[in-house]
Amino acid sequence: MKCKFLVPFLLLFSSVSAQENVTFQKPSTEILQLADFKRPPTIQMSSDKNWVLSMYRPTYKTLSELGVEETKLAGLRINAKAHISSTETYFDALSLSPAGSKEVIEIQLPEMAKVSNVSFSPDSKKLAFTNTQENGVALFVFDIEKRELKKLTEYNLNAVMHDPYVWYKTSDRLLLSLIDGSAKDKVRNPDELPTGPVVSSSTGQVSQLRTYQDLLKNPQDEQQFENLVKSKLVWLALDGKEEPFKNADLHMNSSVSPDGQYVLVTTLKKPFSYVVSYGSFPMETNVYDLKGNLVKKVNETPLMEIMPKGFSSTRPGKRSLSWRTDKPATLAFVQALDGGDANKPAEFRDELFVWDAPFNAEPKSLIKIKDRYAGTLWGNDDYALVYSQWYDTRNGKTYLLDPSTGKNQVIYDLNVQDIYSNPGTPYRDKNDFGAYSMYIKNGKSYWIGNGYTKEGEYPFIDEYDFKTLKKKRIYTAKESKMQERIYSVIDMDKGDILVSLQSPTDFPNYYSKNIKTGKEKAVTEIANPFQSLANVHKEVLNYKRKDGVDLSGTLYLPAGYDKKEKLPLLIWAYPREYKDKSTAGQSTNNPKEFTFPSYGSFIYWVAKGYAVLDNAAFPIVGEGTQEPNDNFIEQLVGNAEAAIDAVDKLGYVDRNKVAVGGHSYGAFMTAHLLSNSKLFAAGIARSGAYNRTLTPFGFQSEQRNLWDDPNLYITMSPFFSADKMKTPMLLVHGAADNNPGTFTLQTERYFQALKNLGAPVRMVLLPRESHGYAAKENIFHLLWEQDQFLEKYVKNRQ
Repeated sequence: MKCKFLVPFLLLFSSVSAQENVTFQKPSTEILQLADFKRPPTIQMSSDKNWVLSMYRPTYKTLSELGVEETKLAGLRINAKAHISSTETYFDALSLSPAGSKEVIEIQLPEMAKVSNVSFSPDSKKLAFTNTQENGVALFVFDIEKRELKKLTEYNLNAVMHDPYVWYKTSDRLLLSLIDGSAKDKVRNPDELPTGPVVSSSTGQVSQLRTYQDLLKNPQDEQQFENLVKSKLVWLALDGKEEPFKNADLHMNSSVSPDGQYVLVTTLKKPFSYVVSYGSFPMETNVYDLKGNLVKKVNETPLMEIMPKGFSSTRPGKRSLSWRTDKPATLAFVQALDGGDANKPAEFRDELFVWDAPFNAEPKSLIKIKDRYAGTLWGNDDYALVYSQWYDTRNGKTYLLDPSTGKNQVIYDLNVQDIYSNPGTPYRDKNDFGAYSMYIKNGKSYWIGNGYTKEGEYPFIDEYDFKTLKKKRIYTAKESKMQERIYSVIDMDKGDILVSLQSPTDFPNYYSKNIKTGKEKAVTEIANPFQSLANVHKEVLNYKRKDGVDLSGTLYLPAGYDKKEKLPLLIWAYPREYKDKSTAGQSTNNPKEFTFPSYGSFIYWVAKGYAVLDNAAFPIVGEGTQEPNDNFIEQLVGNAEAAIDAVDKLGYVDRNKVAVGGHSYGAFMTAHLLSNSKLFAAGIARSGAYNRTLTPFGFQSEQRNLWDDPNLYITMSPFFSADKMKTPMLLVHGAADNNPGTFTLQTERYFQALKNLGAPVRMVLLPRESHGYAAKENIFHLLWEQDQFLEKYVKNRQ
């Protein structure tokens, strides 16, 4: 197909004049009582497992909170006055309880507290957090033993890019990121005249960069970015004594070596870029002693505006530079042996090195890897695990490595999407340096797995003997009406673990459990905030697509439903790509999970007499040399047909009253289903991308670009089939969407196309919202819009 078919995407439709002056509305009573709830606390446990921290935050943000002045630079969204991300989520109450006790220690926070960056000290005796006010961010520390809260800094922390603080291993001091005083008052004047045009150039190299938002656009943006990001690093003792560490610079992150003798600091450098975000800017990484004296420059990376095609491609040079957690001061890093180009033939793709302080000798090679490096889990001098992956085949390997000799062997070679075969993750514990490394005793490690099976979810713990390469299952969660999940290990020798238990009507709570005796003790007691859903019927529905692919979804039926009346059906889904049918058919849907309704699904509507199939499986499979998107639409329609058939076969639903919905890629799915099938009475598409020519260098899991296959991009664009769309559709988008590719213009242009072509469509742009929605006013109004739409076009459809 010639590229002449791309011409339509350049057309701009006339402005839409038919606007409705709608004020913020609230949904019906049945939905409002579910949506207007008090959010249960977020739980965090101290590393010694002696303390349970409950962190409370408002259920929703307010529209005024979203209206805080926002500066968008280099891929960041910044609250410039406070020097913190404008999308930060805050807690407004904290409480501590001794594990297993009902005692509650309320921490008296500052007035109108906006708490974030909460962490226990390494010795679990103190709790640090930041509080944000209009003019800045300050550090507070709570002494658990003394029950005292102390404000350690002024409102002068810089949390834009660097962590505002890092605990030192001895728990008596912290490394702070402070606002650079010289740049604090240099706020950009929006009326400042440009000093010249914006000029960009290309060297002629081929690259595959995706579509990014919030990028730098001119020299004034560059200067503003520098002013906001620049910070100085200082040591602060708990008695308030401050000691300079590094002068003001564009510090990105820092980490202290396990022995506490060195600090690894990465700093941004120039030139900046107008086509990539800050993560691709030039960087320099140095190791310093605790006084800030340079020990060694250990890495330097150039500006990365050129990237080879493919998700398994990467940048050349040192990557994943970090401290080896089981050694006093040893850096580990990986380098590409193929130049980072996944399209280039190579026997080995990556090589893993270690480098001992003070870095005078050359780095030591440990292992060459045939696929792309995916991380290392350090254990001790004898054992480490090295992971690799290759995206095109979805293959993942686990190497058992002897770090002393480099001897290695593959112990797992699996499809990374094969959840039924997942061996789990080795348990990590604090070592002698206070860092977390793989727990190994007598050559044995312990692996904690989710335990997904065809029959359900049965978490497990395996003992893996590295000497014999044999594993033994030492614990499996028993069949029960409650779903158990393993959260952590308390004491492996004693068999004490921390688990969560939940059911459709029991909110997930934590329990200490002994795997030898089976005895349990409650750690938390959080009540169910959604009692009105207590009698709702819930089951996992398993069914097949016409081509034999196994599918599933969680079916909800109204409380007291007598199964005589035919119900309207709502299907909520999100498509996912696979390389084989067997893994595509695996399911994580669980009837024993707590029913937690949210604006992100249709579950609210079961309270209004609808049947709801939530998290319906919509796999897109491309086996062998075929890519999933080669027949994307056919598979979408096949998934939808199978889902409707499965519920209809039970005799529950009216096939003429079925709606489909989705968010982001699920919105993209919804638009395709309404354009390419007659299965649905209506659809709701939220924050989607509908014109793939506006994301020409790949999208979702598609690695090919527009010029590789123009026909694919057109076929995959609902925008180009807008003339076929005759089914009522509600389009919703955040007016400040920051997600790559799903900028708000996607919905605006798609709506204009649909409207001018006569489709029954309604567009709602939620003010100040990004890709996910947060403000109470917007979420309640969204629920109202969806409710009105579904009542009109689905439930009461003639």
